[in-house]
Amino acid sequence: MELDRLERRLLADIGRVSKAHHLFDPGDRILVAVSGGKDSFGLLWLLRRLAERLPFDVSLVAVHLEQGHPGFPIDVLRDWLASEGFEHRIVSVDTYSIVKSKVPEGHTMCSLCSRLRRGILYNAALEMGLNKIALGHHKDDAIETLMLNLLYAGRIKAMPARLRSDDGRNVVIRPLLGVDESDLARYAELRGFPVIPCDLCGSQEDLQRKAVKRMIAEWTKANRHVRGNLFAALGHLVPSHLLDPQFAGDASGRDASVP
Repeated sequence: MELDRLERRLLADIGRVSKAHHLFDPGDRILVAVSGGKDSFGLLWLLRRLAERLPFDVSLVAVHLEQGHPGFPIDVLRDWLASEGFEHRIVSVDTYSIVKSKVPEGHTMCSLCSRLRRGILYNAALEMGLNKIALGHHKDDAIETLMLNLLYAGRIKAMPARLRSDDGRNVVIRPLLGVDESDLARYAELRGFPVIPCDLCGSQEDLQRKAVKRMIAEWTKANRHVRGNLFAALGHLVPSHLLDPQFAGDASGRDASVP
């Protein structure tokens, strides 16, 4: 059955990332951020499946941030979480009005909206006594973020699988980083998740990210290994062959990467 095969592959992808980056510990209470999109639905469902297989106990709390978007069908999400037996919380903060007041008309709202949402979830995790926050970023997100930073910010930077927040209060994990977006889309279709598109604020997806996505798609037509190679590069750094003085060779000119 296609669904069973796909789920096994997705769980194996999550397992590899989990083992490599030590994502889960005994007694974890994990806030699973659920936006209503395909990625967060997949994350929540797959983490429940994974928790059943772990040799120790972890618990999940699905948390949705109700941001004040006009017409957002919150009942659809709330009813689904309840009917599937997920422990869940709805946190209501009107970030919609904040973003609308600060972002000029015609500009994308995604960046500011994301920052506000992240800060609220960090605080919510502490208030609920949850020690980790699971986000639904996948392999394609990591690749696109790498390219965005290279092309538009001049940095070699992407998304870590495990990260302690700058203030030290939260641990963020991204269990889906080894998962292809296309697999998540198919999984959501087969599972029948009630996916709610993020288009209610009237903002389009960030134009730079869309451009990078198209660029990677074009490269992949010419070489099907492009996406895999970009993702592999995130785990195979050669710092001595970059220009950061912190990792430069010694005064003799000897390659610092050679033991």
